[in-house]
Amino acid sequence: MTCCYCGGDMAETTTTYFEQLENMIVIIKNVPCHKCGQCGEVVYNALVAERLEQITEQLQKSLTEIAVVNYSVA
Repeated sequence: MTCCYCGGDMAETTTTYFEQLENMIVIIKNVPCHKCGQCGEVVYNALVAERLEQITEQLQKSLTEIAVVNYSVA
């Protein structure tokens, strides 16, 4: 796979996903992705992106300000 921004090679790896919502910050560790070795651009496949949305929606209902979860067990 080639990076659409710089043309570098994308490698399968994991990353940490961050999102700031109105009432909290979500950190999801060990998220499967493709990452460019040249510019660092991260791309998620459709299933992973959908799962990230689901996890974020579930966490948004909690009463915490910062949530840190592991992708594989969430």
